[in-house]
Amino acid sequence: MFRVLKNWYEQHFSDPQRVMLLLTIFVIFAVILIVGDMLAPVIASVIIAYLLEGVVKIFTRWQVARTLSVIVVFSLFMLFVAFVLIIPIPQLFFQARELVTELPVMLSRAQQILMKLPAEYPDFITEEHIIELTGAIQDGIAGLGRTVVTWSLSSVVGAITLLVYLILVPLLVFFFMKDKDLIMAWLSQYLPSNRSLAFVVWEDVNRQVGNYVRGKFIEILIIWAVCLITFAWLGLNFAMLLAVLVGLSVIIPYIGAAVVTIPVALVAYSQWGLTSDFYWLLGAYLAIQLLDGNALVPLLFSEVVNLHPIAIIVAILVFGGIWGFWGVFFAIPLATLVQAILRAWPAGIVTQESKP
Repeated sequence: MFRVLKNWYEQHFSDPQRVMLLLTIFVIFAVILIVGDMLAPVIASVIIAYLLEGVVKIFTRWQVARTLSVIVVFSLFMLFVAFVLIIPIPQLFFQARELVTELPVMLSRAQQILMKLPAEYPDFITEEHIIELTGAIQDGIAGLGRTVVTWSLSSVVGAITLLVYLILVPLLVFFFMKDKDLIMAWLSQYLPSNRSLAFVVWEDVNRQVGNYVRGKFIEILIIWAVCLITFAWLGLNFAMLLAVLVGLSVIIPYIGAAVVTIPVALVAYSQWGLTSDFYWLLGAYLAIQLLDGNALVPLLFSEVVNLHPIAIIVAILVFGGIWGFWGVFFAIPLATLVQAILRAWPAGIVTQESKP
């Protein structure tokens, strides 16, 4: 048994590059877990700068100087941030509060439909089950209402934190983009000179993750805009809030679309009942989901993220449990990182045979 473990260790950990790669990843994860909250502006800035770097490279391929490309891309980014803060964000807060106040009425109407089920299916469901279900939902709504009140009381602290982010993050993003080469050269001083294994892993991850995250951001914007136009055109209440929820639902594959259907259907039923408007809304929403899954996603992600659905779901559960929302958002990129390491690891990249 000892010899088997020794052979396994020598086979997988005899190469110093492998050990250094594991230690580097371990240190990065440890830093994020321990001081991630304090370094949140820096981490957010690095991620944003990394995403904008793809746009900067497009300008540089057009023979535009890098400094000018950074200024143009950064200016467009700031215009986008200003647009989001001025138009969608205030509407989201207003509609969220209004929705919380109207949830009891919506629940009462939904309960009327549910109470008809025991008469139609007495062998499967009883009135006691319906009462228990609606009671649990009411308790959840009450807790949500208390959360909204608590958030309102602490809105001053939240406003100060937001102000700090609005000042620090843009500055950090600009300097990360402008001085990218200097920062990378400085970091290279502290890395081993022989790092071909890490380079292979990084090339694989960079190719897939960069395209994935940028594509996912574009998908969110497109789905949000299409849903907003559709919901507003059909006259659905809370159009902005529901459109944002549908847009963000694409972050969680397979599960997000199913979950967000509930509030869309609930608001539509509460507003129109089982009328033609209700069915038109559900038909339009279903068409958007079908077009997203069968046209938009293949177009944006045709060459990236070759992961099995089971691997995606496991990654969402694991990384979401560690880092919450951001863990869910970056679950697939992180799973891609793990896949790249596992793919490069057996090859060894630099083995004893390749040494002179």
